[in-house]
Amino acid sequence: METPGPKKLAELSARMASLGIDEALLEESFVQGFGPGGQKINKTASCVSLSYPPLDVRIKCQRTRSRALNRYYARFELCERVAERIEGERSRRQAEAEKIRRQKRRRSRRAKAKMLADKHAQSGKKALRRRPSADD
Repeated sequence: METPGPKKLAELSARMASLGIDEALLEESFVQGFGPGGQKINKTASCVSLSYPPLDVRIKCQRTRSRALNRYYARFELCERVAERIEGERSRRQAEAEKIRRQKRRRSRRAKAKMLADKHAQSGKKALRRRPSADD
C-alpha cells in the first residue's frame, strides 16, 4: 500500500472539516527518520512532523517508509487528538489502555490468590513436620 485511496482521503478530509481543522493552518515538514532500519531510514525524509497552532497540537509520524502514508497517518492522529480535546470524549486509545489496566489488575489479583494458596499449602506441610507438643 503506497498511498491511501481516494475514498480514505475523502473520509479523512470530511472528518477534519467536521472537527473544524483548517488544512491551510497546518504546518507540515518532513524530517529524516530515526531508529532501526539501517542507512536508508536515516537518509530519507519520510518522517512527517505536523503542527496545528490554533490548538497547539504537534504530531510526529514515522509508521511506514512511505511519505504519503505517513502524511495520512499524521492527519488521522491529529483528528484523534483534536476530537479528544474538543469533544472531551475518551479516545479509543485511552479506552484500550484502561481495558489493559483492568486486565492486569485482575491478573494480579489472581496471582495474589494463587500465591496465598501456595503459602497456605506450604504451612500445612510444615505443620505436619512439627513434633506434637505435650498439650496436644
